[in-house]
Amino acid sequence: MDKSSDRTNMIGGGEVGAISVDMDKRSIHETNSLFWDTKGTDVLGATALPFYGAFVSEEKCQLFGDVSGKKMLEIGCGGGQSLQYLGERKASELWGMDLSENQIEKTKQHLTACGLSATLICSPMEEECGIPEEYFDFVYSIYAIGWTTDLEGTFRRIASYLKKDRVFIFSWSHPIHKCVAVENDRLVFKKCYFDESWYSVNLSESTLTLSDRKLSTYVNALAKEGFVIEQMIEESDDEIIQSSNGDFAKKAKMLPVTFVIKARKL
Repeated sequence: MDKSSDRTNMIGGGEVGAISVDMDKRSIHETNSLFWDTKGTDVLGATALPFYGAFVSEEKCQLFGDVSGKKMLEIGCGGGQSLQYLGERKASELWGMDLSENQIEKTKQHLTACGLSATLICSPMEEECGIPEEYFDFVYSIYAIGWTTDLEGTFRRIASYLKKDRVFIFSWSHPIHKCVAVENDRLVFKKCYFDESWYSVNLSESTLTLSDRKLSTYVNALAKEGFVIEQMIEESDDEIIQSSNGDFAKKAKMLPVTFVIKARKL
C-alpha cells in the first residue's frame, strides 16, 4: 500500500500541535489553496483510487461497480490518479475540480501522459463554478470532502450535479481517529470528539486549516440535501494492515481511521 495514505490519515487535531482559529471562509480557502499549491502533496502525499484512504480499497469494497459509459465528477481531483483509475475503466466523461491551480495542472499533465482527457475546474467545492446540473452518474471525492468550509452547501451542490437516482461516494479521515493518539502502545484520547472548531497546523513550514466534524454531521447533512445512504464502511482491511507496520497500523486494528459513504440522490 502507498504509505502516503498513512500520512494523510495522520493529520488530526488530537495528534498535531493544533492552534484554534476563527472560521473565515476566504482566509481558510487562501490558506489551504496555498498549502496545496506549494507543499501539500510533498507533506501529505496523495490518496487516490483504488484506495479510499488508509486500509480501505475499492478493489475490496466494489462501491462503484461497472463505470463503463458513465459520466464522472471528482471533487478534489488532486494529481488525477483517481480520474485515471476510472478513465481506464471506460468511463465516458471525466470531470474534476480542485481548490488548487497547481493540482489542476498536475491532473492535466498526468492524464495527458496516460492518454486521457478531462474537463478540469479550479474552484472551492462550496462555490458555483459552471459545472452542469443533473448531468453526472457519479460524483465522488477521495479524501477531499473534509476541506470544505460549508458541508451542507457542498452536498447541496453535489446533489444538483447528479442525475436523479445516481450516486455520490466520498471518503475522509474517521472522526474518532482524529481524537486518539498512540502513546507507549496505548490509545489515548487527545481531543474531544464533539469539538468541531477550526484549527491550523504547521507542517514543514506550511500551514493548513481544518475542522474535525462528527460522523453524525456528515450523515445529517446528506439527509438534509436529499441523499439516502446505501453503504458505509469504517472497518480497515486486515490484509492491507498485515502489509503495514508502525503505530498507525496498530491503531487501525483497534478503531476506524477511514470512513467511506455511498449515498444515492433521491
